[in-house]
Amino acid sequence: MLRLIDDLAGAIYDFFKFILTSISYIVTGMLIVGIPLYIIATVLEWFL
Repeated sequence: MLRLIDDLAGAIYDFFKFILTSISYIVTGMLIVGIPLYIIATVLEWFL
């Protein structure tokens, strides 16, 4: 019984770790791409 609970806890931990890692990568990618694009768009808006 203890082995089942340990395996279940490990599976839940792996699932939440995967979700947190995925969200972190998505947010980091949005920041890396979004901030420079916003700056470029703002600068171009000043000149055009």
